[in-house]
Amino acid sequence: QVQLVESGGGLVQAGDSLRLSCAASGRTFSSYVMGWFRQAPGKEREFVSTIRWSSGSAYYADSVKGRFTISRDNAKNTVYLQMNSLKPEDTAVYYCAARTGASSEFAAHYDYWGQGTQVTVSS
Repeated sequence: QVQLVESGGGLVQAGDSLRLSCAASGRTFSSYVMGWFRQAPGKEREFVSTIRWSSGSAYYADSVKGRFTISRDNAKNTVYLQMNSLKPEDTAVYYCAARTGASSEFAAHYDYWGQGTQVTVSS
């Protein structure tokens, strides 16, 4: 079984930066695709970014391109989401997820999820 634990959320002002971490345990993740999703109150869970563990190939939602960067540290079994130029509309609970198939923007395709970490961006 795979376990994912997010951390790094907090309360920041618009324009600030934040780095989220997702620590993975339970298996070797070389064949996995890792994803970040977010969910604001009253809204559906939406795609933010994915990265293939083996190659580092990354994809981003249009809403975060140029501002967010996903990366991974193989030695630490950790995936990061560097969030720059934060906007109030980025406010949400951010979730880390994992799957063994192809990269996907659909939350239903992911097999494992973390508990989420709250990001709040004030005006």
